[in-house]
Amino acid sequence: MGLQVRGALGVDPWNVLHEGIARLTGMSFGSVIIAVSVVVLLLWIPLRQRPGIGTLGNATLVGIGADLTLRLIPPTDALAARIPMMLVGILITGVAAAIYIGAGLGPGPRDGLMTGLHARGFGSIRLIRTCIELAVLVTGYLLGGGLGVGTVLFALTIGPVIQLVLPWVAVDAVDVRRRAEQTETPA
Repeated sequence: MGLQVRGALGVDPWNVLHEGIARLTGMSFGSVIIAVSVVVLLLWIPLRQRPGIGTLGNATLVGIGADLTLRLIPPTDALAARIPMMLVGILITGVAAAIYIGAGLGPGPRDGLMTGLHARGFGSIRLIRTCIELAVLVTGYLLGGGLGVGTVLFALTIGPVIQLVLPWVAVDAVDVRRRAEQTETPA
């Protein structure tokens, strides 16, 4: 997220939505992020999604990571630097999402919406995530949020990146249990 902000070519669709809601309501940006997260978590209920430590970790570590990135990487006007920052930011976001979803410790609020819909047969990870991102992008834009080429690129590529990486990093809980049982010594 921090790299996308530094790339200054458009933030992710959820931040377009947050910005639009903040402009419309007068709420602070942070308050909007929290409120949207609560609403998204409520959408988990009919999908029978369960939060986990990864859900809490996502809610806290994404912000910390973004702040750290923004402190370490200065703004630049050089397009030759901003384009790679945007692209690497999108790639890192997709890989990181696949890793914590694949760990089975609970998806982040927005990722849980995607995995819940996927588990209920609404389509592939890439299709569902792309549809969610595009819906959020359009809604945020209509509410007054700003967008750029990075926003659209994020919306169109984050689902495919997650779907591509997820099989490489997913932990099979049954296999992990089986291996643990095999290594236990009889008492």
